[in-house]
This record gives sequence, structure tokens and C-alpha cells, in this order.
Amino acid sequence: GNMEKIRIQKIIADSGVCSRRKAEVLIEEGRVKVNGHPALIGQKLDPKKDLITIDGERLFVAKKKELVYLMMNKPRGYLTSMGDDRGRRCVTELLPADLPVRVFPVGRLDLNSEGLLLFTNDGDFANDLMHPSRKVTKTYRVTVRPDITDEQAAKLSAGVYIDGRLTAPAEVRVLTKEPNRVVCEIVIHEGRNRQVRKMCEAVGLEVARLKRTAIGPLRLGMLKPGAVRPLNKEELRAIRTAISKPQTGGKR
Repeated sequence: GNMEKIRIQKIIADSGVCSRRKAEVLIEEGRVKVNGHPALIGQKLDPKKDLITIDGERLFVAKKKELVYLMMNKPRGYLTSMGDDRGRRCVTELLPADLPVRVFPVGRLDLNSEGLLLFTNDGDFANDLMHPSRKVTKTYRVTVRPDITDEQAAKLSAGVYIDGRLTAPAEVRVLTKEPNRVVCEIVIHEGRNRQVRKMCEAVGLEVARLKRTAIGPLRLGMLKPGAVRPLNKEELRAIRTAISKPQTGGKR
């Protein structure tokens, strides 16, 4: 059907012969033909049916690589890395052994942090999700000791200095207060290294436990620690929508 038609310069670039820019140059120079006729930039083709040649050589269209998007509930005590020279446990050990492709973690949770961690082999998706301009929210459940004052909560919300720079405003809600421990929910719109821990330390809070429960619209839900599952269609649609447009300003 018509859905299969793709612009010629994209087909050439996806086949790994050269970049899209270079493909356009080759087309302009008349070196690309489709079914024996000179190709046009922007021309849409069906790579399964149409014969594309460059300088008379047939272009073999690479099979579209299978894109995989996974969610893990990272347990404490695992490093977010592909491997560790000191023999510590890494999140990649928890991935299913029968994955058809190699995936990498998107962003990171440090050794003693836990919760929602995404894995993919889609580099563009990962870059968009991590890009500061997209301001994708990250939600954390943070257990602090011994207590949190209104003043500390207000400082966290307004922004604190970590590594010499002010953090963007955050949302802070106290969920439960018990003797010597308080559980709060902290939502941030940026993703600096170890940010939530450093924010809490900056206002004098001791973090006993740190768990990421959501990234944008993606929620960890009931996924067990160490478990992995693919994102479903609705989740993928929701997260793509969240990263497709740079957000302007936070909620006020």
C-alpha cells in the first residue's frame, strides 16, 4: 500500500551507503536511478518493489532494524552500565537473554537508587528523551530521615544550588510522615547527575531510599524489582508525544 512509500534519500541513508545529505548530492548529480530513470529528491518509493541504482550498482536495502523499548524496575545494588571492571553487578545482567538486539540504558540511576529505567536500541529516541529542552518530568519517591521541615520542602521546590548551579523548580509533596522517616514525592524537569540526592543533601536531608516511579507519562506501576517488560503501544505513543515538542515553562 501507499504506507510503504519512503523518500528516496531516506532509503539510501537507511541502507548505510551514505548520509541523507550525501544522498541528495548523488541524486542532484544524476547518479541515482529508479527503475532505470533518473531519481528526484523527495521522490517516494517502495524499497521492496522499486529498483534503485547508484552509478549503475544496485542498492541493497537494509532490513529495518527492530526497535526495542523496555522498562526495568532497577533494584538497589546494580550499576547502570554495560559492564564493570570492578566486578560489580550491572543492570544489563537483568535483561532477558533472548533479546534480538543489543539495547542500552537511557540515562542512569546510581548504584543505590532504584526504580524506572528504560532500555532501547533507538538512539534518536534516547537523545530526545535525555535532551534538556524536552523537559520530560521525572518522578521520585524519596525516603528521608529524620523529618522534613516546610522550609526544606519550600527550598527544594524553589531550586537549590548543586555543583554551583541552581536547579529548576521542582514539585515536592509529603506522602507519609512516620517517626524518624518521611516519604516524599519529588518531580523534577531536568536530569542532572545524581540530582535528587544532591538536592536533598543541599538542604540537609539524609536520603535513606530513592526510587524513580515515573518518566513523563511512563509509570513503573506494579513491576517487580529486577523485572523487565516491553513498553506497550499506548506507552510508546504517550512518551513520544511528551518528547516531540520542547515544553515552555513549568507548571506554576
